[in-house]
Amino acid sequence: MENKPTESELEILQILWQRKEATVREVHEVLQERKNVGYTTTLKLMQIMLEKGLVKRNDESRSHIYIPVLNQEKAQKDLLSRFVEGVFGGSRMDLLMKVLGDQTSSPQEIEQIREFLNKIEKTKS
Repeated sequence: MENKPTESELEILQILWQRKEATVREVHEVLQERKNVGYTTTLKLMQIMLEKGLVKRNDESRSHIYIPVLNQEKAQKDLLSRFVEGVFGGSRMDLLMKVLGDQTSSPQEIEQIREFLNKIEKTKS
């Protein structure tokens, strides 16, 4: 990711990924539910994201419609890789042990993890 998104830009991307497209007003309304943010701040962030190539803008209607360019799955993979490298020295095992060791996983989540690991094992054999 050449133009890695900031934390605030990621919040906006989450909204756009969920909705597929949105106006600044629509994004701002969702952000307002979570935190106190000014409309002009949301507008400026989205303009910066356009310049960075994280979103594109459809100017055909009166209200500009923003569409995410950055693929959600790719962004998650890139950010996670960077996080694992920076915080856990590249060890996925250390990350998983930390996540699973915090005792907040429900029995259903643990079962889903087991099923996922079994599926991975089967595809590797």
